[in-house]
Amino acid sequence: MKQAKRGKVVSFNKWGYIFLIPFIAVYCFFQLIPLVMTIYYSFFENYMSGMTQIGPRFIGIENYITLFSKGDMLKYALNTVIMWIIGFIPQILVSLLLGAWFSDTRLRLRAASFYKVVIYLPNLIMASAFSMLFFALFSETGPINALLMNTLHVINKPFIFFQDIPATRILVGFMNFLMWFGNTTILLMAGMLGIDPSLYEAAEVDGATPTQVFWRITLPLLRPILVYVVITSLIGGLQMFDVPQILTNGKGSPANSAMTLIMWLNRHIGTSKNFGMGGALSVVLFIITGVLSMVVYKVSNGKED
Repeated sequence: MKQAKRGKVVSFNKWGYIFLIPFIAVYCFFQLIPLVMTIYYSFFENYMSGMTQIGPRFIGIENYITLFSKGDMLKYALNTVIMWIIGFIPQILVSLLLGAWFSDTRLRLRAASFYKVVIYLPNLIMASAFSMLFFALFSETGPINALLMNTLHVINKPFIFFQDIPATRILVGFMNFLMWFGNTTILLMAGMLGIDPSLYEAAEVDGATPTQVFWRITLPLLRPILVYVVITSLIGGLQMFDVPQILTNGKGSPANSAMTLIMWLNRHIGTSKNFGMGGALSVVLFIITGVLSMVVYKVSNGKED
């Protein structure tokens, strides 16, 4: 009887593996094989010189040496991190605040569902459309300059936002904040709603203030969701491309201060056709992403006293 039952369990288990076959096939064909080939071709010299194809010729780690010797790698990595921080800090703060409001049943917010939809809507807008909107708003003859000059009388002549380094970086970070804070709010709110309400009731009976409840109960129990948000946002920040690409017309101006790592990668692959250098940069980005994700995970999930 036991053997028949065990055989029945095994027969059911095989269907799980069968259903995994499409995912494994798609993953191997579209992700694993390209990843392996990218690593392989990063050790080759392979680029276009005019109409002539140079390579592929095996050159070892020379692409990696060239990548780090010129200093551009560190500069563009710093640009990427700065613009990600500008967008992420207000994003996580606003999302925590909104999540706490929407998940607090004592506030009895009216039309809460409507507001949730509204704050999520920017996430549905394409980055290209968002970028074109901001490009028009903050252009030399745009409404922002008209407001500052004619209404508020703050400036006497148009301020060229896209020729100022801090202004360009702030605009890129602000756009990323607007596009993603709604998604982050939904994630954090889902985590807050999953916390046992009896904990809040016990804290209220003990006389804890809302601030103490947030710092002592909500935030510690929300740690897994926060780790997920930080890691995914960090990966997305390292892959920042569309917003600065459109705002700066692919140039990363002024003075390459808005040039991100993925924009630099696009130059190697799309403009110069240097596939060897592009492959090396892709591998470095893969390693950086993996290392930073592990660091965030270890720091956030360290052993407590």
